[in-house]
Amino acid sequence: MSDFAYRINNLDGLGLFFFLLYVAFSDNGRVKLGDEGEKPEFKTFSWAAMLFCAGIGSSILYWGTIEWAYYYQTPPFGIEAGTEEAIQWASTYGIFHWGPIAWAIYTLPALPMAYFYYVRKKPILKISEACRPLIGRYADGIIGKIIDILFMFGLMGGAGTTLALGTPMIAQGVSSLTGISPTMTVKVIILIVCTTIFAISAYSGLRKGIKVLSDWNLWLAIFLLAFVFIFGPTRFITETTTNSIGLILDNFFHMSTWTEPYNNLGPFEQTGFPESWTVFYWAWWLVYAPFVGLFVAKISRGRTIKQMILGTVIYGSIGSLLFFGIIGNFALHMQLTGQLDVIDILNNQGAPVAIISVFNQLPWAPFIIFIFTILAVIFLATTFDSSSYILASVVQSEVEDEPLRWNRLFWAFALCIMPLTLMFIGGLSTLQTASIVGGFPLLFIMIMLAWPFMKASTSDIKASDQYEPKIINLDSKKILQRLRKKRKRVKAEPKET
Repeated sequence: MSDFAYRINNLDGLGLFFFLLYVAFSDNGRVKLGDEGEKPEFKTFSWAAMLFCAGIGSSILYWGTIEWAYYYQTPPFGIEAGTEEAIQWASTYGIFHWGPIAWAIYTLPALPMAYFYYVRKKPILKISEACRPLIGRYADGIIGKIIDILFMFGLMGGAGTTLALGTPMIAQGVSSLTGISPTMTVKVIILIVCTTIFAISAYSGLRKGIKVLSDWNLWLAIFLLAFVFIFGPTRFITETTTNSIGLILDNFFHMSTWTEPYNNLGPFEQTGFPESWTVFYWAWWLVYAPFVGLFVAKISRGRTIKQMILGTVIYGSIGSLLFFGIIGNFALHMQLTGQLDVIDILNNQGAPVAIISVFNQLPWAPFIIFIFTILAVIFLATTFDSSSYILASVVQSEVEDEPLRWNRLFWAFALCIMPLTLMFIGGLSTLQTASIVGGFPLLFIMIMLAWPFMKASTSDIKASDQYEPKIINLDSKKILQRLRKKRKRVKAEPKET
């Protein structure tokens, strides 16, 4: 990707975040997805569970545990590695990368898809259909097909990245419990088992499969987080997480727009941090955004646009904060106290071994590693049953309720092809490149999605019988009179000597 592309991708996330805030608190945000008086299709807990599990997969277990270690060694802003400042940023940047901007990127595609599906009653769940107000009849032609194909390739590339990261971690957990070496054969078997689970869930449908699996997943995640928080360094976790939140609030705009402009100029060194991490993450979220957006749109019937936006951004950000704040800071505490050299294990034996080694430091370690491994499997399943569901919806001409079962089943097994390839290739840089290459074309599609939604929803609102233009009448004479009285009061006040 070109240097220009990196800069655009970096700024894109911040722009989308503020655009969504504007939509949420505008008249457009008050639009209900469904008929008047219709209640939400899913309870808030199940709704939050489904959107969170679909959005993060087992990657939250992977990066939430060891991402800080990479920042510890190669910190941002030219900070020296291993210093006090580097350690503070190490526990902070993961929360930022998985925070509100990430979930805002996820939410944007949900706006036009939910609007056209539930408000304008068009039974089509395709990105090209959401772009129809912008591209018109071309949505039915080659341009529409290119948009949908880009989405499908981007989703399969992103899905492959997540599965390729998650499967070795699960294999290491199995190895820790059984003593079986995590060979490529074992990883392939695990991948097939995971694929079978999410295929069954996708085949069962949204209510009987995906909802139930997501509920179980969230309860199991809450148990794991509570266990680590209670039996780990509770005070350290609390204080470090609070400190990280403060750093993000103080430096949000700097972190969002930092592009390392002084590369190798004068005293400045080129770290490559923005390209390697922030831009990588924005591209990763872009890869998944159309899929997660379509899925969030499908499960948000009965909610307002505002509820959908704020719910996705807030619930998603809180969930990510808890994983990075609790599990990540527990691992950081092991490193700082010398109880476990996480960084040495990471550099010499790999991330999966480092992750399982961290959980081996907890009481009842075998039981917790068992829970962790099961949770990783279910996280993968909940992400990919949702992925296969959406892919099936995209290739189907009309989706009145749910895509056909055989269609969902086909895409469930098709999704396992990419991770097999990436696992044989290996390497974090390969996975990062795959995500960025897949994500960059979707940047332009994401920008295209904002305009059709605003155009359609604004015109419908103005055409509604309930619409009342917001007009503020300002009486200039009264305003001037108040200003004169205020000046007189100020002059009349005695001056201090």
